[in-house]
Amino acid sequence: MSKRDEHLRKPEWLKIKLNTNENYTGLKKLMRENNLHTVCEEAKCPNIHECWGTRRTATFMILGDVCTRACRFCAVKTGLPNELDLAEPERVADSVQLMNLKHVVVTAVARDDLKDGGAYVFAETVRAIRRKNPFTTIEVLPSDMGGVYDNVKMLMDAKPDILNHNIETVERLTPRVRARAKYQRSLEFLSRAKELYPEIPTKSSIMVGLGETKEEIIQTMDDLRAHNVDIMAIGQYLQPSKKHLKVQKYYSPDEFGELREIAMTKGFSHCEAGPLVRSSYHADEQVNAAAKKRQELGELEAQGNIS
Repeated sequence: MSKRDEHLRKPEWLKIKLNTNENYTGLKKLMRENNLHTVCEEAKCPNIHECWGTRRTATFMILGDVCTRACRFCAVKTGLPNELDLAEPERVADSVQLMNLKHVVVTAVARDDLKDGGAYVFAETVRAIRRKNPFTTIEVLPSDMGGVYDNVKMLMDAKPDILNHNIETVERLTPRVRARAKYQRSLEFLSRAKELYPEIPTKSSIMVGLGETKEEIIQTMDDLRAHNVDIMAIGQYLQPSKKHLKVQKYYSPDEFGELREIAMTKGFSHCEAGPLVRSSYHADEQVNAAAKKRQELGELEAQGNIS
């Protein structure tokens, strides 16, 4: 076996503390009872025990649990999707209410089999959450929806608080890492969302450790800023199984700290960077000031402190 083919040993800073307290087990039970999926489970997120057990936050995954794409970094099942579940938006909204979430992230599998890329169900989910949870801030994390302008508009017209679409990796590695996705199409998706609603923050993230160079990471930052992306997340790629791409490098916490500093000098309003950072990690801390103010006023109103 050549040195290139050997699996790199995980460094000490990637060890995860498990937390299976009542919040974690209760949240898992709620998801199963309502036939809901989370990217936390499907993508084997390393932060699931922190988010579910301590922060009590979750990222709902709508449009089923079977993706039409087979990206070489992702653990979500791929194949022919199930039929659309048009009752799903209301179930998600009810669960957000039961969990008393202040911030919710809604993502989805890619649905290239649908003309609208799933935009209608996405938009209805945002509206359902807003009706039943008027003071909960909402972040959406869609695929590129085929790069069709009308699909982007349908989703943005529901007015989420944050639009998140992941560039995932540097331009050179995109064909190898992301199935059917295109680097420029993702940038255009983010740019169109901002053009439609300039006041809604846009966000994107990349994984490192796939063989990119520091210069390519910085170029990706520049590309995102050139398309008016406000928030960036940078995390370590972790190989979900033997059939997925191998890790080429584990970045140290100091290296992530340096990348965060560089990103902030580029003009991002916020950058989350670290070994275990994922796109939705600490998403509740990245909500824009206007959304936070709406949330605070709602809480005061509920307490009867303002008229």
